[in-house]
Amino acid sequence: MYDKNTIFIIGDAKASQNNPITKKYNQYFLAIVVDQTDGKIIDVECSATVDITKHFVRSLFIGRHIDDPSIVEDISQRYFGSSQKALIVAFNDAQKKYQAITALPN
Repeated sequence: MYDKNTIFIIGDAKASQNNPITKKYNQYFLAIVVDQTDGKIIDVECSATVDITKHFVRSLFIGRHIDDPSIVEDISQRYFGSSQKALIVAFNDAQKKYQAITALPN
């Protein structure tokens, strides 16, 4: 399904205690498939409890570069779910993991 040049990264964060995501998953996860040749985000999934949330989150990421600083701005200005902060933290975690992976010698 995914090209051999893609990598899979999970970013995670804590969601607030009263968030249904915390009750279901104990944590917030953001899974990202990235083409490591150019950093383009190919696919995204998150630990949301409502399908429309998953679709909306995908629309914020797919087709963009993982190092694009405007992604966090878009999340802040467009995503008003109770897990907004957790989504930003999970994305930042995924970015750090991507940078560490791509810094490794082949």
